[in-house]
Amino acid sequence: MKINVEKCARILKEKDNILILTHAHPDGDTVGSGFALCLALKQLGKKARVICADEFIPKYTALIDGCLEMPEFKEEFIVAVDVATENLLGSLADAYAGKIDMCIDHHGTNSDYAKYLLLNADAAAACEIILKVIKAMKVRIDKPIANALFIGITTDTGCFRYASTTSNTYRAAAELIDLGADNATINRIMFETKTRTYAALERLAIEGMEFYCDNRACVITITQDMYKKTGASEFETEGIAPLTRQIEGVELGLTIREKPDGKCKCSIRTLDSVNAADFAANFGGGGHKQAAACRFECGVDEAKRLLLARAEEVLASK
Repeated sequence: MKINVEKCARILKEKDNILILTHAHPDGDTVGSGFALCLALKQLGKKARVICADEFIPKYTALIDGCLEMPEFKEEFIVAVDVATENLLGSLADAYAGKIDMCIDHHGTNSDYAKYLLLNADAAAACEIILKVIKAMKVRIDKPIANALFIGITTDTGCFRYASTTSNTYRAAAELIDLGADNATINRIMFETKTRTYAALERLAIEGMEFYCDNRACVITITQDMYKKTGASEFETEGIAPLTRQIEGVELGLTIREKPDGKCKCSIRTLDSVNAADFAANFGGGGHKQAAACRFECGVDEAKRLLLARAEEVLASK
């Protein structure tokens, strides 16, 4: 059932022992959405906690005071944030698929899997929607909540550079700054600060770039061997995918990341000429018009073959 912000707020205020699910390989938007909502619910005297199939990245959580204080309880109401499809929950899908009571999301490809769905595909980030929900719950937005929401908005818009950024996005960001969000610090850490291990991984990624379809498609492959050589982890790869779209003439960027079990995931970045969400949908994935992702049950080589076959079809039609 699709609901609006006001009904979402009313339902949340009626519930307790609320478990908040974020998607696997967590980015700033799912982390910011989850912890902002959790902190708001705690202000209302409710028990709430956030979980993820993967480790939360410290550069996000370090900016949100008190976010990792997670009480133990038997969940009575389950909310997914920034999760378009249940398979994006990763290993959590085994336990929670078919049991999710509410989803708050901004992906137009959302599969409507929850009992209640608050969806705004025009929002640049799920945190834009969470901000409205928290205000509708009449919760005071303190610095930790403001930081969490600003992290989600700035990371999902590429520091306000992506076409998804709207005037509403800027207004939400401005409001959060007025409420105490450390915008300068957050943007510096998110976009200008790199670990040495990430820098080494980025160098290998750039050196290994491959071009196809008359240089209109760019492929980066991140293997387990590259992680071992650099000391980087898969949670440091968020900045790799946008590199493909920065190359002049590239309309479709594919970043294939090998998982420890030999399977892989592909992050898709595109220009306006190619719809990334539609491209990902061919492989059971989804996302936005210019940024999407999909998973494969096969190895890197086979995934690459399948992706390039589809890339040739898509780009030939443009």
